[in-house]
This record gives sequence, structure tokens and C-alpha cells, in this order.
Amino acid sequence: PESRLQYWRLYLLSLVLGIGGSFQYGIQVSLIASPAVHVQSFVNYTWMSRYGAPVDDSTNQLIWSFIVAVLSLGAWAGAIHSGSLPVHYGRKKALLINNVVAMVAALLMVFSRMAKSFEMILLGRFLYGYNVGLGLSVHLMYLGESSPKKLRGFMTLTSSIFIGFGKVMGQIIGIKEIMGTEEMWPYLFAVSGIPAILQFVLLLFFPEAPRYLYIDKGDTEGSHKALQWLWQEDDLKLELDDMQKERQTTQGEKAKTVKDVLTSRCVRWQLLTLAIPCAGVQFCGINALYFYAFDIFRESGVPEDQMHYLTIGIGATELITITLCSFLIDRAGRKKLMGYGYLLMGVTMCVLTVMLSIKDLNSWIPYVNIGLIFCCPWPSLLTSSYKPGEGLGQFCFLIFVAYSIFSSAFMLYFVPETKGKMMVEIMEDFNKLNYKNRAADVEKTEVALATKF
Repeated sequence: PESRLQYWRLYLLSLVLGIGGSFQYGIQVSLIASPAVHVQSFVNYTWMSRYGAPVDDSTNQLIWSFIVAVLSLGAWAGAIHSGSLPVHYGRKKALLINNVVAMVAALLMVFSRMAKSFEMILLGRFLYGYNVGLGLSVHLMYLGESSPKKLRGFMTLTSSIFIGFGKVMGQIIGIKEIMGTEEMWPYLFAVSGIPAILQFVLLLFFPEAPRYLYIDKGDTEGSHKALQWLWQEDDLKLELDDMQKERQTTQGEKAKTVKDVLTSRCVRWQLLTLAIPCAGVQFCGINALYFYAFDIFRESGVPEDQMHYLTIGIGATELITITLCSFLIDRAGRKKLMGYGYLLMGVTMCVLTVMLSIKDLNSWIPYVNIGLIFCCPWPSLLTSSYKPGEGLGQFCFLIFVAYSIFSSAFMLYFVPETKGKMMVEIMEDFNKLNYKNRAADVEKTEVALATKF
């Protein structure tokens, strides 16, 4: 429809934010596995040149584990600053600074082999982590504050599309036929510098987030101009009134500390609604399912050197699922999609547990298991450096089944729907939950515009 096409500049903004935002997370998560052997060989070579003796296998493995894990440490640091940097400098400037961090990381990766320094790889991975932690948060912030409410669900879900796209791209360029070789691994690690440069240049042509300009900076005229440019419409009264209400609600309130947020009754259900689904991404069994995939592929007779291509198929399945969800979210609503998604995950893993237990009864069962892996509603696919459930075997899935069903029940029965509602209306719905037993003592919901650490 023509009314949707008028937002083409907003769609371009989502593309620019995605390339330098959540895409970076997806690519960093997936490409790290490909050059493992080459990096460990480089660590050994560096050690030999310094100390005249090869590095112990255990030390080499420890250094590699640090290289893998330090991304999470950097992401934690970036996430901490996502509460203050976007408030002090604005969403746009925060992302520009973030892109410079990724460019520095890419340079460290490119020159690490020349400098014979695996420490440069460690520092580069930490900076990439910082870029991911800050970029993911500000990406969603910027996009949500620039979108009309009728498109807000679709637009914010584009971040997940770019995560899936990043994972698939990382898996593709990491194969040995492209960049997964001993000569190319420093450039493979540096590839995230390209999206950072693209976003840095293209973001200069876009305005600051309208809601940030209006609510945080009090720049009514600037916000109006930004909305007109992005939405290409003149009747902005409803949106400006909504921002005015939110500004009045939050005016004069000081920034909250983490302790304030954790102990405040007025955001208790908002915190639960954030924590339980986010924990569900980790505890829904995706990690275990991913690592069991290789065993299932092996039992089905898939050659070892072909398994990497099947993982690309898994990544593509996730990307297709996320894309479908992005078109359904504004029709079905967030609550139903998340609730029934977790329920479907729980049921699928129940069936997979049974099928793994009877896999030796018939030769066709491993192929059913491959189908079950590809049919799972992938909410997120996070790789890590360990294999879970060594003692429990396939029954480790039952732990994840329990959490998936719990998350589904919580989403369907307790969380209010946000579809088609303004921020103030959503806050009122949560107030009813936060103060359901103290109707006479309903205080104004406090919204933290910044978080101090």
C-alpha cells in the first residue's frame, strides 16, 4: 500500500542501523569457529618465536578459550555504556563512536599476524564485543524511537533479521573455499570493519531519533522536522501528543541507578517481562540442540567435511523464520508469537528427546531427527565453546522443555499485549500488574531515561 511506501526513508534507516548494529553480533558469533585451527597454530608460532619452545596444548586451548569468551566481556562493557552514552551524546553520535571502535578492532586483527601478537586478537575481540553490546542496544533504541506505532513491531524485529543474516554470512565466508584458510584468517576476523565503515558514512545522512530530540533534549522543532523527513507526512499531531505525555510523565525525574530499578515496585513486571524471555533465549535449549546437531548429522552418514554446509542450512532456517515473524508480528501480536513459539519449542524438544532415545531402532530415525532440528522455531542460535549435557545425554533437553513451557505460560497468561498501543497505554497496563493489590496506592510509573552505574 502507498501509505506504507511513504516510509521508505525509515526502511533505509533500518537497513543502515542493521548493517552496523545487530548484523555485527550475528557475524561475530558465527565466524569464530571456522579459523580455530589456524589461530591456535598462530599462537603456537608466536610462542615459539618468543620463548624458543612450543606452547603446551592446555595453554594453547586456554588462550583460544579467552579469544572466544572475551567477546562476551566486551559486550558486557558495551551494554553498561548503552545506558549513558546514547543519553549524553544522542543515539546517532553513540553509534558513530561505536563504529570507530569496530574499525580499530578490525585494524588490530589485520596487523596481528604481522606483529606476531595474539594479544592483539584478544584486544580486537574485546573491542568487537564492546561494539556488539553497545550497538545492539542503541540499534533498537534508535529504531523504536523513529518508527510509528503501526510499524514499531516490524521495524524493531528487523534487528533479529540482521542477527540471522549476520550468522549466515559468517558461516558462508568462514568456509575453507572463501576465507576459512590459513592465509585469510586475519582478514576474516577483520571483516566486521566493512559494515562499521558503511554505517559510519551512511548514518551521517539521517536525522537524530525524533523521540530523543523531543523527550530528552526538549527540541520540539527538531523532532518535528526529523519525523517529517522520515515519515514524509504532515499530520504528526498524535505522535507529538504521545511524546508530550511521555515527557510530562518523566519530567523532573532523576536518572535511576541499577539498585533503584531492581527494588522499585513500579517497574517490577517490566523487569520480569524483560528477564524471563531473555533468559529463555539461553535456557530454551538452542545451544544443546545446536551441538547435538553434529552428532545427528554424523549418525545419518553425513561426511565430516560436509557438516559445515549443513550448519549454513540451519542458519538459513533461522533467518527465514525470523523474516516470517517480522511480517506476522503486527498482525498476531508479540504476546502470541512469543508464547506459542516457546510452547512449540518445548513440544519439538520433547519429541526429539524420544526420537534420540530410540534412534537405533530403525535406520530412518536419524533423518527424522535432522528434520526436527530444521523445524524448530529458532528464536536465537548462539554458539559457544562447550558441549552441554555430557552426563544426561539427550535427556538434557527435558530441562529446556520445562523452561520453554514455563516461558510460554508466563507470556500467554501474565504479560499484556503491546500491539497497536502507545507507550503511555503500555505503561498503564503494567501499572495494573505492578499495583494490582494496592489500587489506592498507584504511583506514577517512573521511566528511566538513563542508567547510572
